This record gives sequence, C-alpha cells and structure tokens, in this order.
Amino acid sequence: MRIAMVSEHANPLAVVGGVDAGGQNVYVAGLSQALAAQGHDVVVYSRRDDERTPERVRLCDGVVVEHVPAGPARPVPKDDLLAYMPAFGQILARRWIAEPPDIVHAHFWMSGIAALAGARELRLPVIQTFHALGAVKRRYQGAADTSPPQRLRLESAVARDVERIVATCTDEVDELVLLGVPRSRVHVVPCGVDLKLFTSGGPSLPRNGRRRLVTVGRLVERKGIQTVIEALARLGDTELLVAGGPDTGPPDQDVDVSRLRRVAVGHDVADRVRFLGRVLRDDMPPLLRSADVVVTVPWYEPFGMVPLEAMACGKPVVASAVGGLLDTVVHGTIGLLVPPRRPVQLAEALGALLADSVRLEGYGLSAADRARARYGWDRVADETAQVYADVLRERGSARQPLVAAR
Repeated sequence: MRIAMVSEHANPLAVVGGVDAGGQNVYVAGLSQALAAQGHDVVVYSRRDDERTPERVRLCDGVVVEHVPAGPARPVPKDDLLAYMPAFGQILARRWIAEPPDIVHAHFWMSGIAALAGARELRLPVIQTFHALGAVKRRYQGAADTSPPQRLRLESAVARDVERIVATCTDEVDELVLLGVPRSRVHVVPCGVDLKLFTSGGPSLPRNGRRRLVTVGRLVERKGIQTVIEALARLGDTELLVAGGPDTGPPDQDVDVSRLRRVAVGHDVADRVRFLGRVLRDDMPPLLRSADVVVTVPWYEPFGMVPLEAMACGKPVVASAVGGLLDTVVHGTIGLLVPPRRPVQLAEALGALLADSVRLEGYGLSAADRARARYGWDRVADETAQVYADVLRERGSARQPLVAAR
C-alpha cells in the first residue's frame, strides 16, 4: 500500500519535548516505521518550519518525510496554523495528482482539514486520528484553551467527512459519538511503544538512597506535575525527578520551571525535586528504570505515551483516571489510578505502594508483560493496516495486496 500520513505540526523528525513536540510525533514516527517494516510505502507530510530543512528527508527504508511549504518557514505555534491549512491542502492535491496514494491518514484536526482538501478531487479515502479533541480540551482548560474559536465546528466537520476514525482509546469513542459520529465508523487502535528501546533490562540512572518518583512530560499545567509536588510533601524520604521542559538556556529561566519551583519551595520539598530539563529519547529508559514508581497525573490525556514506556521498562505506574490512561493502566495489576488534581489521594496511593515491595515488583512484572503483549508497534501497525484494507476493500479500489514486498 502507498500510504500518505498528514501531520501538519508533529514532524516525526522533531526532537520530542519541545513546545509542540510530544506524543504525536512519536506516534507518527513509530506507526510509519512499523508499516514500512511490513512492506508498505509511507510518505509523511509535515509543514516546513525551517528554511534550511530539505524538501524530502528519508526517515528509514520505506518512509520519507516531505516538508510542505505552507506558511512561513519558521516555527509557528500549532494553534496559529489554521490559516495555512488551505495552502497545505492545495499543495497536497498537486502532489497527489502526480503520485496518488492508496490511503491518506491524517493526524490532528487541522491535518484532517488539509488532507480532505488534498484528497477531494481524486476521491482518496481519508482516515483520521485526532490525538486530542477540542471539546475535551475546552472542558478541562476553559478560558486557558488557546485553540482557534472555529476548532469545535471544524473538528466536527472533519469527523463527519472522513472515511474512518482511528481512536486511540475507548473514552474517545464516546466523545466522538457525542459529535454525531456513528460508532461503526470508529476503530480503537492504541498507541505503541518501541520495545527495542524501552526494556526492563539495561542501565539505570544512579540512585542516592531515597525512594524515587519520576514524571515525564511537558511542564504545562494540565500535565499535573504540581499535583505530584504537592503529594511529595506528604511522603518522607522520597525524591521526584521531573523530565521535560526547555531544551535551551538555564531551566530557571523557563516560566513553567519557575512556577513549579515556587510550588516546591512553598511545600518545603525544593531539596527533593530535581528538574532535568529535556531528556533525549535514548536517555529516557535509564531514567525510567531508576524509578520506584512512574507518576503521570494529567487533568486529561487523550492517550499518554509515558505510561507505555514505563511499563515496557518494568515499572509500576500511578496515573490519573482519565482518557486513554483508563485503558492503559490496569488498576491493581500494573499500577494504580487516582482522581486528577487530588494530591492527598495521590500521596496516599503512592505511600501505600512505596511501602509494599512485593506489590511494586509484581506490578512491574505485569506492566512489562502487558506492554509486550499489547503495545508493540508491529501489532499497532497490523491493526491500523487492517482499517486501511477494510476501507479499500469496501471501495473496491485496492491497487495492491495488503502487504506488498519490495
């Protein structure tokens, strides 16, 4: 199959951890590489945000990233990219007329707008993965939501117009039904994890004798890191390592680091909280392996890649009972689920778990088993490719077998 991935802001070549670089970048890269390993040809279309970037970059055998010149060749916050989607779609249309893909898979709502525009003349089938829904974001962020005001209306239109929606968790299905999408057009396929990189065996970051919590992610308020710091104040002889944040300049000059440091000082735990800044992907497994527990307690989370990575490293996870975490973290088997923004309950859950070495070990073993059995990218690619094949079969327009050897 010739597969076009449209990911307007989340370039699979980007360094994860920047302002708009996170789980979606990992998802697009992991899925594309796994599909290529199965014999498919994948082109990822992402907006060009640097004039020095080549038009085409090979990610691996079978995967090419094409940088689309829509808008200025400089970084633009993703919430400001809507104005450039018509141009993005026009460029896709021209390229696909010359070399049409069999299937188009759009990632994020704005990519859906561009993909539908690009696919319209050739009537190419478009599959959509939203990665986050505007209605959910607005519900939890309220006035702090920086999405364009047209997002909910346009997102609903995309949901109705695409051929199928690949949701990353069961919670998202219910949200899509509220938008008027028939359940029959939604397929749940989870995110994946690199099981070669994230393993339970391997080097681990040195310890200092204290019990260790690790949290990973962007330091924005909705990620709930403040809740972890507040819970830490109720836990003795325990430290917290925070991975994420600025990649340049002193961490203290970052507004979110400064905000969280004030929280730590206010709760008298500043000496037990370490801000690591951005941690490179290859350095993440040793950090996760060094934890007693990996904590991820966002206010809402469409899926969440960090719990998968922690699970694959054989570590128990304590997570907030929201969104995709409800699917991933099996309460009482691989970790614990707690309400978001409840530091007292989080501290109680962590305290009980940290005091029980048998449960810690058992959860860690179960977590690694679950990651290997359910969340490898090869399985995710199999399930996604099956959605593509079903659509092409229904249309009667499959140009080649499901897996085509090169």
